[in-house]
Amino acid sequence: MDPADYLTDVTRQLRKYRELADAALAQVSDGDFARAMQRDSNTIAIIVKHLAGNMRSRWTDFLATDGEKPDRARDTEFILERCDDRVTLGQAWDAGWRTCLDAIDALQPDDLGRTVTIRGEAHTVLQAIQRQLTHYAYHVGQIVQLARHFAGPSWRSLSIPKGRSDEWEVSKDGSTYRP
Repeated sequence: MDPADYLTDVTRQLRKYRELADAALAQVSDGDFARAMQRDSNTIAIIVKHLAGNMRSRWTDFLATDGEKPDRARDTEFILERCDDRVTLGQAWDAGWRTCLDAIDALQPDDLGRTVTIRGEAHTVLQAIQRQLTHYAYHVGQIVQLARHFAGPSWRSLSIPKGRSDEWEVSKDGSTYRP
C-alpha cells in the first residue's frame, strides 16, 4: 500500500472507531456510564478516561517526545474521582481524539519509517500507529459491549442488525447503506 494511502486509511479507520464509540455512548444513561458490570471491572467512564489519557500522552509532540509523557499518571485513569463526570470526561475524550487525529493528519508519507519511542521502546511511526489503532479498537469494543449490555432491549444496532442482512447493500467503498 502506498504510504499516503495508508495514512488516509488510518485516519478513516480512527474516525470510524470514534463514530462507533460515540454512537454507543449516546445510548447509555449517565448512571450506566459510570456503572460497573461487576466489582473491579472497568466502567465505560473509566475506559473513556483511559483512552483520553492515552491519546493525549501518545500523540502530543508525537515525533519529538516519548509517547509516555512524565505527567500522565496512567494508574489514575482507572479510578473515577468526584470531578470525573460525564461532561468533563467527554471533554477529555474530544480533546484526545482531536490530538490523535491532528497528529496523524500532520504526518507525511516519509515519516512512517522514522523512529519514535513509547515508554523508551523504539517503534517506527508505522508500528506506533498500528499499536494505537489496535489498542483503540480493543477499548471501543469494550465500550460497545458495555453500552449494549446496559441499554438492554432498547439497544439500537450500530451495524447490520441480526437477521436483516438482506435489507442492506455494500457500496464500492465498503460502507453499508440501506437501499
